[in-house]
Amino acid sequence: MRNWRQFEKYVATIMENEQIPGVAVSVSEDGEVIYERGFGKADLTTQEAVTPETIFGTASITKTFVGLAILMLAEREALMLNDAVKKHLPEFQLTDLQLTEDIQIHHLLSHTTGVPTIKRKEFLTNFTQHLAYLKEVEFRPLGKPGEYFCYNNDLFLLLGAIIERVTGENYKEFIKKEIIMPQNMNRTTFYLEELQQFENVATPYILKDGEPVECAWPTLGNYAVGGGIRSSVSDLQKYGRIFMDQTNTFTHNMRIPVHRTLGTSSYGYAAQITPDYAGVTLVEHGGGQPGVSSNFGYIPEKGLVIAVLTNITGVRAEAIWLAAANTALGIPVNRKRSIEPHYYMKENELSKFIGTYKTGEGATLLISAVIGQLQASIDGETFMLRASNEQTLVMTPTEKSMRFYFDETEQAWAVLVGLRMYVKEGEEDETNYWHNNRCR
Repeated sequence: MRNWRQFEKYVATIMENEQIPGVAVSVSEDGEVIYERGFGKADLTTQEAVTPETIFGTASITKTFVGLAILMLAEREALMLNDAVKKHLPEFQLTDLQLTEDIQIHHLLSHTTGVPTIKRKEFLTNFTQHLAYLKEVEFRPLGKPGEYFCYNNDLFLLLGAIIERVTGENYKEFIKKEIIMPQNMNRTTFYLEELQQFENVATPYILKDGEPVECAWPTLGNYAVGGGIRSSVSDLQKYGRIFMDQTNTFTHNMRIPVHRTLGTSSYGYAAQITPDYAGVTLVEHGGGQPGVSSNFGYIPEKGLVIAVLTNITGVRAEAIWLAAANTALGIPVNRKRSIEPHYYMKENELSKFIGTYKTGEGATLLISAVIGQLQASIDGETFMLRASNEQTLVMTPTEKSMRFYFDETEQAWAVLVGLRMYVKEGEEDETNYWHNNRCR
């Protein structure tokens, strides 16, 4: 039995606890909308209410559009997924020449390039500039392509350049022509100038001193490849029909796991996959940027498509999405994607985790010990930690897990948090780091 009233109470609690101005949710089954509603305000000043037609940013949901475009081109034999990136972008070059030669389109789609996150350069607005940036930027590789998972927007955006080389068209226009327009997604756009022509557009907010504060839409530059689409949940339902159409066999590749991430989930081609969830498969992608927290996905076995959009940064759109999925499946609204077991870790095992870990984008994670227990400090918050196995720590009470990777001395050198790899500071010089870890 589907209890949407209980779902609405769940959403109201999250909105209150996380100070979310507005949320839109849409759920369809076999192409028919079974639940659709706006919650809260699209604009706190005008008090305009959110509706299913309200346009929000989608952030990294955009990656599913780009991934879909690449898979369409592969089906047409315009490219192959195991093509080296250099086949289509001969000027592509990293400071590690072997890594450059080995990276394939497959690795870009699955974030398994071996390149960690690097500093964003949103002022770069064409692919020639970005390829020049990648040629000069210094980084320590994580390992060989395919060996580790680490979300990397700077490498993913090269898929936009590949679309342009293969088709001779601007990637935004190609996606508009091949995906957006055929689905009659009339309230979906890559372009900020087009956004200004629409009515019922959400105002973006960030949380400052515990209160939502209006912010500007990010311009993104080349990163629009992975985060530039603005849309409504009603339009995303139209988009979801592509994945439900069984004649579109190329979409099946998006739900094949490529690399294990955290819990029982894996990342595939521009999508996260959780198999064996209450007997079904969750295929989804979230997003976050200034003024946006989002989640979109589907459950192929049940013909369910679910979209959740919000107009504020850093809130749990994925929790609302899962609650909607749970309700549609008729299971408890608060069921989690996976539950980490409890593991007893001896006090002398704690030291291998301790240290400061960073991403190339500037995020920092500090693992320290307090009275025989580990704690994590990240994004200005501190969490106590418990172990779920010898390599994994879990933040309490959020139950968010972190998987650590260890060198030959059994000391942690990196940790996967969410979808990003954080690398430990000051453990060894770059040469030894690469020698010790590329073959592990």
